[in-house]
Amino acid sequence: METQILIVLGIMSFTIFMLVTELLRIDVTAIITLLLLYWTGILTGAEAISGFSSNAVIAMLAVMILGEGLAKTGMMNRFSKWLLKRVGTNPRNIMGSLAMATGTISGVIQNIGAAALFLPSILDISRRLKVSASTMIMPIGFAAIIGGSLTMVGSGHLILTNDLLAAADLEPFGLFAVTPVGIALLLGAILFFFLLGKYFLPQAEAGGKLPPTAQEQVVEAFNLNKDILYFQIPSSSDLVGKTIEESGIWTDFNVNILATALHKKIDYAPWRETKFEDGSILAIYGDAASINEFADTYSLLQTEEHPMFEGLGDPEETGFAEIIVPPRSELVGQTLRAFAMRRRYFVEPVLYYSKGEQFDGDFSDHEISAGDAFVVYGHWDNIKKMQASDAFVVATPISAETKKPSKTIFAAASFLIAIVLALSGFSISVSFLTGAILMVLTRVMSIQEAYDSVEWKVVFLLVGLIPLGIAMQNTGTAQFLAESVMSMVDASNTLLLLFTVAILATIFSLVMSNVGAVVVLAPLVVSIGLIAGVDPRPLVLLAAVNAGNSFVLPTHQVNALMMTAGGYKTKDYFKAGGGMTVVFLLISVFVFYYTMF
Repeated sequence: METQILIVLGIMSFTIFMLVTELLRIDVTAIITLLLLYWTGILTGAEAISGFSSNAVIAMLAVMILGEGLAKTGMMNRFSKWLLKRVGTNPRNIMGSLAMATGTISGVIQNIGAAALFLPSILDISRRLKVSASTMIMPIGFAAIIGGSLTMVGSGHLILTNDLLAAADLEPFGLFAVTPVGIALLLGAILFFFLLGKYFLPQAEAGGKLPPTAQEQVVEAFNLNKDILYFQIPSSSDLVGKTIEESGIWTDFNVNILATALHKKIDYAPWRETKFEDGSILAIYGDAASINEFADTYSLLQTEEHPMFEGLGDPEETGFAEIIVPPRSELVGQTLRAFAMRRRYFVEPVLYYSKGEQFDGDFSDHEISAGDAFVVYGHWDNIKKMQASDAFVVATPISAETKKPSKTIFAAASFLIAIVLALSGFSISVSFLTGAILMVLTRVMSIQEAYDSVEWKVVFLLVGLIPLGIAMQNTGTAQFLAESVMSMVDASNTLLLLFTVAILATIFSLVMSNVGAVVVLAPLVVSIGLIAGVDPRPLVLLAAVNAGNSFVLPTHQVNALMMTAGGYKTKDYFKAGGGMTVVFLLISVFVFYYTMF
């Protein structure tokens, strides 16, 4: 065995050990791997840093920007709401639906693009349902990887397969030659996580509960766990023509109107002098018994949540905030009525604290002192305006970003252009980078926001590991491993031969690119097929399919993208990915065995 092969095997073993044990951060391990390959003389300086110019790295960087741009428009939030209405709130049903959608789309666009498209929705749904995102992100990421096996253009290594077959004077495959195994793999993966996910997926700490968000802390601290109910005002109601204050809603019923809607117009925290109109829909907050008493008094008709009220109760758009009156505030010495908080900021004050005493209901004429505090409910944009004012100190952290729904068409068009360019044969990295810069040019996001959306840990993970694949090919290490394994296989046993090819492709995909694994294995597999007297074409296709069996380590682009969002460690991939790898091997081998041999 040559010295260079021994060195590469040693570095590869070190890298896998460090990734699994996480003695160092994964990006640090990757950079050390890069440097070891250079300082041992295996790679030149240009080869060692070639990952920085890799198509995979640039594509990953651009996809992160595109995903953030889509999230900023709120488009995926709207998709989340639509999905929850269709499939309910069972996390397993949602996971299955998202995995099926992601995997299907991944059959016609690059899997990294499909994963980035749905990641904002996964995070949004996990927040809405208060479940750990880690139980959904990994299965959907795996579905994106598997979806690349639905068509011969679903992934780079399958596209390359036909070129390699043509180079060996073998007939290439049609577009849907791989579809049966791709469908079986996608359904098998969904079924695996649906039935066994709780045993393989990482669970949230403390009995599956997520740490409380800032909004949940406010709700708990001020005991704000009350209801928001919706009522329509009929023409016969005595409420028609009365002002909000005249209705006695605060003094007599101790409830609050958060918003009103009429003729496709919504008003948050309507002013006390606003008159009720026939047909208006009210969003009322308070104890259910008090709300129903108010409704019965004025003969209101209870209704379902109006589409215009979608933002109410959505922590991404509206919420409760604690605001404090500082000594310099213009409120000091005034009353709420005189200051007209509702008219100025369109927020509804639901609680008031002054000198250790709590007030609710009607506290409009209480003189405000320095240090007093309010709990208000409103749209985050309006609360941010209060935050910018010298009159208040907003004590509640506001994590929700301002959405840009008006930019939805530009964001969607930018993403679509990137996909069309990639499908048209242009470089994937350049195609997605074009889409990313279009989002900046159309003001979906600023260039600084684009830079901030990049997860640099993931970028450096890929930058450091790409040279390892180059080293395995350049030094002949990959060829040596393949030939060593194949020399021990009984080629006359077709099933054993298929498992060997599939396992070898799987191992190679973990330490080098999927494309690199196919390039190395295809010529060898063709030779073995001819020696064994079997058609080498399906053998090459099996190797290509299993080059996508990349679940055990976070080295695949999709796994790297999902790792930070899901809060995963390498051991999580080792556990869940190990189970998925076995399922993938069994399904792919047996489908090929019974359909192609």
